[in-house]
Amino acid sequence: ADFGVGMAFHHHMGTIVESDEEVGLLMQHTGQAVGLLYDTGHSIFSGGDPLSLIKTHVKRVVHVHCKDARRPILDKARAEDMSFMDAVIAGIFTVPGDGCIDYASILQVLAANDYSGWLVVEAEQDPKKAHPLTYATLGFKNLSRMAREAGFTVED
Repeated sequence: ADFGVGMAFHHHMGTIVESDEEVGLLMQHTGQAVGLLYDTGHSIFSGGDPLSLIKTHVKRVVHVHCKDARRPILDKARAEDMSFMDAVIAGIFTVPGDGCIDYASILQVLAANDYSGWLVVEAEQDPKKAHPLTYATLGFKNLSRMAREAGFTVED
């Protein structure tokens, strides 16, 4: 904090704070000094609702990881209790706009609350199945377009 760098907690599969409920407990039992690194993909993988999570904790969000999820693989991973790594290799995640997460609504909530931090395109994917440059380009284009539509200024 002395250097102007805030602290943020990243909820993540395979950790002690995975679910939206656990994120809520963390936010309830910590003060404003603890920000939230909000991750759409980990919210939905844990069985949560990324839109509800952002609406509840938007004032604590200091950084955003934007990854989408492929519904058929998400459903299979949850039904079979797949490990994080097995689900990633199976292709659970993809870039924003290529899956089932409602980014338009999430970005509207962030814009309406004057979020001014980073929106990071992220998708843990097997590079043998998902060409990294192809998906990075697709994610950037999709997220940039959706962010502009939500009211953000996006500099290319």
